[in-house]
Amino acid sequence: MQQEVSIKNSFYNLRNIYLTVAVSVGYLLLSVLLVGFKTDQLVLIFIFNSLFYISAGTRRFILGFSIFIVYWILFDYMKAFPNYLFNTVHIKDLYDLEKSVFGINHSGLKLTPNEYWKLNSTSFLDVLTGLFYLMWVPVPLAFATYLFFKNKEQFVRFSLTFVWVNLLGFVVYYAFPAAPPWYVQEHGFEFIAKTAGNTAGLSRFDHYFNITLFHGIYSKGSNVFAAMPSLHSSYPVIVVYYGLKNRLGKINIFFFTVMLGIWFSAVYTSHHYTLDVLAGLSCAIVGIISFNYLIRKTALKLFEKNLINAISD
Repeated sequence: MQQEVSIKNSFYNLRNIYLTVAVSVGYLLLSVLLVGFKTDQLVLIFIFNSLFYISAGTRRFILGFSIFIVYWILFDYMKAFPNYLFNTVHIKDLYDLEKSVFGINHSGLKLTPNEYWKLNSTSFLDVLTGLFYLMWVPVPLAFATYLFFKNKEQFVRFSLTFVWVNLLGFVVYYAFPAAPPWYVQEHGFEFIAKTAGNTAGLSRFDHYFNITLFHGIYSKGSNVFAAMPSLHSSYPVIVVYYGLKNRLGKINIFFFTVMLGIWFSAVYTSHHYTLDVLAGLSCAIVGIISFNYLIRKTALKLFEKNLINAISD
């Protein structure tokens, strides 16, 4: 009996081993079924299990960041359910609205901001916007890591807000499928299902450094017709909000600069219309406000408390 209790309470207890094996195998099988086998899936399983069993500290860390893992898995699984199968893709109407609201007169023609910057691109802006666009992943994750070690409650709230904003964005993706600006530049207004991802203006960054960085990233895109809202534009808003909330001082100037830089880069590189960026900003604001309400008024508060306990020393 004493030995059974010891096994149950040990770091490598059988319940945890069974659970992690079941989750890992289940994830792999579901992934193969929905999106096909990729080595990325094995890497994710290896990272999760390694950190879960190396030490108590790494276990708390990976449990906390499992929130982001869930987001990534959901994003990846969107490939299995293309949004254009559920609603009509908006191509010309979105392009015409962008030109009507934000059109720029240039050489006797009215252009969308994307078209204007494509004609007036510079190497300096190509490099600068490429660097800004690379920050949409490292900056939120670095900030989340800081909060994890500094303030567990704020880490959990930041992480849950991040996923909540994404879920709201995913709903819009399926309710309002939208083609990005580069799609019109490449294919016109005709809808072409299963269109491959495109680096668009970010290809100039790759060409400048003679690399295939962005090509590799966008060849794995989940859905070309998920341009509105621009969730790339939502993420830095969440970071700025929690940066201000945690009174980080001058680092917030950096966060604010990154936010503006990503917004401009999205338009400059023809990955998003200005309307997409504004929709991303709106999605972040609605997500933050609604999350704050839910955390006060619903059972989400209990989930937050349990998660904080699970990742605390």
